Amino acid sequence: MSATTTATAVETTPAVLRLRAGDEETRRADEETRQFLVDLCSGLSVTPLPPSRARDETLAHAPVRTTHLSPEEEKTALRNALRYFPESCHAELAAEFAAELRRYGHIYMYRFMPDTSRIRAYPLRLYPGQSRQATSIILMIMNNLDHRVAQFPQELVTYGGNGQVFSNWAQFRLTLHYLSTMTDRQTLALYSGHPLGLFPSTPAAPRAVVTNGLVIPNHSSRRDYDRMFALGVTQYGQMTAGSYCYIGPQGIVHGTTLTVLNAGRLYLGSAELVGRVFLTSGLGGMSGAQAKAATVSGCVGVIAEVSREAIYKRHAQGWLDEVIDDLDSLVERVRRARQERRPVSIGFHGNAVSVWERMVEEHRRSGELLVDLGSDQTSCHAPFSGGYYPVQLGYDEARRVLAAEPDRFRQLVQESLVRQIAAIDYLTERGMAFWDYGNAFLLEAGRAGANVHRADDPTGLRFRYPSYVQDIMGDIFSLGFGPFRWVCASAEPEDLATTDRIAERVMEDIMKDELPEPVRQQYRDNLRWIREAGQHGLVVGSQARILYSDCRGRSAIALAFNEAVRDGTLQGPVIISRDHHDVSGTDSPYRETSNVYDGSAFTADMAVQNCIGDAFRGATWVSLHNGGGVGWGEVVNGGFGMVLDGSPEADERARNMLHWDVNNGIARRSWSGNDNADLAIGRAMEAEPLLRVTRAHRVREDTLLEEALKQ
Repeated sequence: MSATTTATAVETTPAVLRLRAGDEETRRADEETRQFLVDLCSGLSVTPLPPSRARDETLAHAPVRTTHLSPEEEKTALRNALRYFPESCHAELAAEFAAELRRYGHIYMYRFMPDTSRIRAYPLRLYPGQSRQATSIILMIMNNLDHRVAQFPQELVTYGGNGQVFSNWAQFRLTLHYLSTMTDRQTLALYSGHPLGLFPSTPAAPRAVVTNGLVIPNHSSRRDYDRMFALGVTQYGQMTAGSYCYIGPQGIVHGTTLTVLNAGRLYLGSAELVGRVFLTSGLGGMSGAQAKAATVSGCVGVIAEVSREAIYKRHAQGWLDEVIDDLDSLVERVRRARQERRPVSIGFHGNAVSVWERMVEEHRRSGELLVDLGSDQTSCHAPFSGGYYPVQLGYDEARRVLAAEPDRFRQLVQESLVRQIAAIDYLTERGMAFWDYGNAFLLEAGRAGANVHRADDPTGLRFRYPSYVQDIMGDIFSLGFGPFRWVCASAEPEDLATTDRIAERVMEDIMKDELPEPVRQQYRDNLRWIREAGQHGLVVGSQARILYSDCRGRSAIALAFNEAVRDGTLQGPVIISRDHHDVSGTDSPYRETSNVYDGSAFTADMAVQNCIGDAFRGATWVSLHNGGGVGWGEVVNGGFGMVLDGSPEADERARNMLHWDVNNGIARRSWSGNDNADLAIGRAMEAEPLLRVTRAHRVREDTLLEEALKQ
């Protein structure tokens, strides 16, 4: 059945799905949904070809890409796209794909796009398939492309401007078909969105192995990426986009909340932020969490966003309290919010640089410092392809210049970055605290000519302003705490509430034991988070939750979830995962490993070992990516997903894999000289006799080295 013939299926809402099991309306709705999913998983239908269709221009779309393709390479791009289809289709599809390539800089194959308004994480029981583990991956893919979750769903972009789930819709349809037909004795190999095929394996092996953007190191430049993405041979999977682990902006709310609280402790002397103003920018995918994190932290959040669609999307979802598009009104509202001392998130529809510069003007005019904390979460990993918009142009004009005059766009972006740094410099000199959010903002500002690097740092890794990993969150990672996540595959809110209570109980039990104070502080913060999480309306898409936990906490929570699935307390399996932005998952010298000072910050052994080790210790799927967070060529990261289905085998997999997934990174960080990691790995070896780690003997006196080098 073709994609278009399923578009008349009745939409299934969560309210309908929650009707009692015997209800006729529920059975009918379930059957409609099941048929939609069967059709979606039926493969790439070409007999007959579905009719040509245009993308929906009422939705937000990815920026037009700059291809850098020669005429001969354009032929290659078409040839690559057409190889998904029998020769009988080539004459009809070739001109259409050529038009997409010329118009959008990429062949998305919109003709084969399903009704994207119906893509979402449905209850696992409704998906067709022979392997529960494989159908769980379909659920996660569907959540990544849910139009409420994804930034540009019709271009298969989850977040970050170019975080692709797949490169085109043919890959999407083929992948779902493979996952719905495979058994637990097969593994699906995915090469940068392309489903290479099913290969024989064992039930203990991963059901899918995902790689994205793994190119030869000397060809990992942005220009190489633009060309290869246009050719359809690689993609930028970001972190959790191309590995199917994104859970909507909630995924970063908790991390942003912890960052703001700890920034308050470090720079303002208190985590009590009532009446304090936090100014930042970005309300897209990952950055969309900032508004909610500001109110959870108790402060006044001011978040600038150039895209009208993005800012009103967050407002409609309840993540953003107010929207203002006039600078005078914004300044007046900030003053009133400070006086009211009430948490509120204010979105400014416009360019962040104009807000920063207006705050400078206000201080010069009145002497009043209206900002206490500042950061930036624009997609500066891709500043010249729509990740950062220059203040000199309006949004629509900037998109036109990006497509038609990319060199001019680049120049304007760099000028804008320099202006933004100048305003930040002025305000920090008057008492504001600013930090880089690991999005390559300071890196790109420095490359644009702004004075941001520390003169006393020969490595180029340190900036005049702190980085949120290097100076705020890095020691928390080194203790083993990071963004542990789970999704209730039943799609029932009641199951999510139950898992919250289970996680709370597990952490309370752990806190009854004697813990080092740095560890206890993290458990206190996360216990407060999980107790309040259900009150903040954090769910967008799947019934999912996140909290920061260490190896002990993650393992205990996972085992408790599996027991709850086994005894029927939960109505369906639980899928556990994490952000790649974690203890072990990512080698990123400008973010996750920026506090590694032994010269190994640019090595990527940890992330690669992480992926390999998770694969043979029981992960349901694993992923390995070039890029993510701070950009293509700047990062290597690995991730996983695991299905807890109530079986004893899932208990064993969770114990083995989670222990490695955390302690791999702690051991590496300890070897590099981090004190918190050394504390954590010592405690881990005491708890597990089979764990033996090579520990560093510290050189305590630099004078010893200086004397030796004099000889």
